[in-house]
Formats: sequence, structure tokens, C-alpha cells
Amino acid sequence: MITNDKGLVELKHHVIREVCRQAWQGEITHDDRERIAREISPGPKPHYRCCVYREREIVRGRVRLAMGLSPDALHPTKNVVAVIPAACDDCPIQDHTVTDSCRFCLGKACLNACRFDAIAPGDTKMKIDPVKCRSCGQCAKACPFGAIIHRERPCKLSCPAGAISYDENGLCLIDEEKCVHCGHCIHACPFGAIGSKIYVVDIIRAIQAGKRVVAMCAPATEGQFGKNIGMAAVRAALKKAGFAEMVEVGLGGDMTAAYEAKEWIEALREGRKMTTSCCPAFISMMHHHFPEQYEQNKSATVSPMVAVSRYLKSQDPDCVTVFIGPCIAKKGETLNENIADNADFAMTYGEMVALLDSKEITLLPVEEPYQEASVYGKRFAGSGGVANAVLEAMQEMGEDTSGITLLRCAGGEECRKALTLLKAGRIKEDFIEGMMCPGGCVGGPSRHQTEALVERARSELLAAADHRGILENLKNYPMDQFSMFRDGHR
Repeated sequence: MITNDKGLVELKHHVIREVCRQAWQGEITHDDRERIAREISPGPKPHYRCCVYREREIVRGRVRLAMGLSPDALHPTKNVVAVIPAACDDCPIQDHTVTDSCRFCLGKACLNACRFDAIAPGDTKMKIDPVKCRSCGQCAKACPFGAIIHRERPCKLSCPAGAISYDENGLCLIDEEKCVHCGHCIHACPFGAIGSKIYVVDIIRAIQAGKRVVAMCAPATEGQFGKNIGMAAVRAALKKAGFAEMVEVGLGGDMTAAYEAKEWIEALREGRKMTTSCCPAFISMMHHHFPEQYEQNKSATVSPMVAVSRYLKSQDPDCVTVFIGPCIAKKGETLNENIADNADFAMTYGEMVALLDSKEITLLPVEEPYQEASVYGKRFAGSGGVANAVLEAMQEMGEDTSGITLLRCAGGEECRKALTLLKAGRIKEDFIEGMMCPGGCVGGPSRHQTEALVERARSELLAAADHRGILENLKNYPMDQFSMFRDGHR
């Protein structure tokens, strides 16, 4: 997981690892939770908060998240992304703040510019009443010293869906109807006050029950752990941990590209705009915020994760499928009861590493070759990768793609802008590729390394892959045995 706070990453890893260790041994009791809290914050002096009691309460919330529960037992939420109340602290509530640059000047331009009587003289500088302030910004514009600044809390600033607000005590609130589960707020918060529910305990229970648990690794996996750790190395480590098998979701990328290609061909003939279907946060933004475009313009093809899950369950209906990638929104997608034969669980890379660490398993290079996806499916993880794969599939079907225009959107604001223009009928391009994370899935909130390091390693790993075609590759898989459409129809 990537964040500017190394201590926060270590805290998350410690909690998940210990929860996994206890899950392998048996039930996780109240005493086990308390032991983890006291191991991390033994006292008597606190490490990172005001007191050990608050630190332990934060750890208790994280333990609950690691068990797939809401962090606040008194206020449970169905949302995948949730706030740890004890950790949410020390952020200013108001958007506009008077800094120490205020000279307490005679002119009081800020006071004269305010239409809501929100500014008044303090002891040594002007002050803003957050109750009266309407964040119009006129005071900041009027100040000759630039002493008033506009400052948004990082969680709210990072949210592309406008799902974050605050209660009367300044604690973060997430609107479940607006949240698209992108997870950007999780890594934006410097206090680690927002997290996602983690399903490692359920996965361990399935393995212990003797079920055939199959890991499905996202195309973004290649490069996350260095140039020597490809899909084969991750596959070997996961099988040591008890997974029956691992399949690369790039194969699902091939499947999705082939079916979206058919949709694009039809849409071109009808003169209809269409969006891609692979990013669940993008699809969720359409569903919650642009419902007409969701019905009229989204692809009906399932995401690569769902495609691989359906393929696996067509071969073994009783298997348990677990997606692993850099995406928080995939957790939300697994909970969508309207998608048949969906993935059962989703994990991030950090959660996978913690699970492996709980059994003292290390990712090591292996010589064994492993490739189930075309290089186009493997490149689904980068911005432009989905659209390029669909165009390749169209070309392999004999279609002329030379005149097709694409709008590639990577990042929350780009996606929202594109959907707003689509709603207004002002999109000139034929198709929209929507990815909620900057740079595509490789820039996901739970990537394991910086984008630059991942891309450097990915380029070497992808260069070593053979260049089989998408349709040629799919001949090896029984595509007629499962549906590739969201509504379940073949």
C-alpha cells in the first residue's frame, strides 16, 4: 500500500497479519482483539496519538475492519469504505482559515467583503465563524496580504463523488448512496481514519473448510513486487498459503475485450456512444450520479474479474473465487447481488502480503512459465489499455478501426467531466474509457509501489510475454458455457 506515512502502513500490516495468524489458529475472541491492541500500543506512553487508550481504540476499530466488520460496533455500515471514529481528528472544519499572515490591518477588507457576518476581529488577527461562513471565498479575494486561505480536508478533497461531509463534531461522514468505493479517501487521510472492510478471515475459513479457493490476480499485479516477481511467482506463493490455484485476470481482459468489441461494432452502426465496463468505481459513478447514461451508454459486458469468476464457476460451481489487486472498488463489486457468479471476495496487495506474512511465506522469483492472457489483456491495467484491447479485438474480427475516436479518462475528475459532457450531448468521441484512478488500475489506491517503479518493472515483464492474439487465446477456453453480460443472458 502506498502512503506518505510509513508508520500508518506498518500499523495496517501489523493488524491484518495478526488477525490472519489468529484466524489460522481458530476463532478470534475478544481477548485476542485486546491482545493485538495492547501489543501495538503497550503503554504507558503513546506512540502516535494523545494517549494509549485512544491508540488502542483505533486498533480495535482496525481489527474489526480486518475481520470484515464495521469499525464502529454501535453504528454499523453496509458500505465497504468506513470511518474509524476514534482516528478521525485534528482537521479544521471550516474551508477558509485566517493564517498568521493576517496583519490586523485598519482597512478590514475581509470584514467588508463578507456578506454573511462571518468575520470578526479576534485578539491578534481576524477570525472566521465556521457556523456563519458559506465558503464563498470573497474574504480571501479581498485580503491584500493573502492571509486567508481555502483549505479542504484531504478526505473530502480526494472524493470524486461528493460523498464526504462532517457531523457537528467534525467527524467524517460517508454518504453510502453517493460513495463509489474508489478508496481515494482512505489513502488521502493522514490519520488513517478511513479504511475498507477486509475479508481475509472469510478466505482463511474457506481454505480451512477444504473448499477449492482460487485466487484471481489483476493485470496490475505484474510489476507490483519488482521485475523478478511475475504472475508465476505470485501464483506459487498463494498456492503455498493454501489457495488451490491462481488465474490471471488478464484472461478476463481478453474475454471482456472480445465482447465489448461486438458491442462497439453495433454501437458504431447505430451512432450511439458507449463506455467501457471494467472499472467498478466508474460504473458506480454512472449508476449513482448519471443514471440515464448508465442505462443508455454503459457496456453490458461484465468486468474481467467477473468474467474469470464465471469461467471458474462454470468449471466448478462450488469453488470460491478471490480477486487480488490494487482496487478498493472491487470489494464493492463483489457485494453486488445483481451480478451472477460474481467473485466471492476481493483483497488488496497489502492484504495479500499480510496474509502471506502470517504464514511466513515470501514472494520469490520462480522459473516456471505462466501466461493465460494475451499481452492486450495484460495491459488492461494501464490508462488506454482497455480501449486498445477492444480495438485489437475489433481488428481481429476484420473491422476497420481507423476512423474510431476515443476519450480516455483516468482519474475521478476526468471521469466526472466526461460523464457530464456525455449527459449534455457534447461528447465528440465515439467511445469513453473510464478509469477512476490516475494512470489506470496501476495507479490504484492500494498499489504496492510507486507508479514509476511499477511501470518500470511491468515493462520488462510484459516484454517477456508472447504476443498471442485475443481471439486466438480465447479458443482455449469454453466461452459458450457462461454468460459475459451483466444481466446473466448469453
